Amino acid sequence: MDLWSWIWFYFWMFAYLAYLLVLVYIVIDIFRDHSLNGWMKALWLILLLFLPWITGLVYLIVRGKGMAERSARKQVEYQEYSREEMRAISFASPTEEIAKAQALRDQGVISDGEFEALKAKALGSTF
Repeated sequence: MDLWSWIWFYFWMFAYLAYLLVLVYIVIDIFRDHSLNGWMKALWLILLLFLPWITGLVYLIVRGKGMAERSARKQVEYQEYSREEMRAISFASPTEEIAKAQALRDQGVISDGEFEALKAKALGSTF
């Protein structure tokens, strides 16, 4: 094979993989959309199975804006969930952190400056 044959081969491989990723993303969006009932989801999936190119283009044209909105909304939900999980597994609340730092200061383990730094960090540690 010459150089141009390899270039065309890699171009078509890239195009094929991009096409498969778009199809997977469409299937994910079909199941993510709660406004579609089960029969419409099944219809879209059957059409994607038998007429993938046409159905994929029609889906992107007709429901593309909704795809972007659902994706953005899901991203915000993931971020909020991540923040809640971080709060749930964090070591202690700010008041508990300050109490621990004050106990260390009273024992002479840390100085007043270190206590103030820990207090500021505890009060400013919002996710």
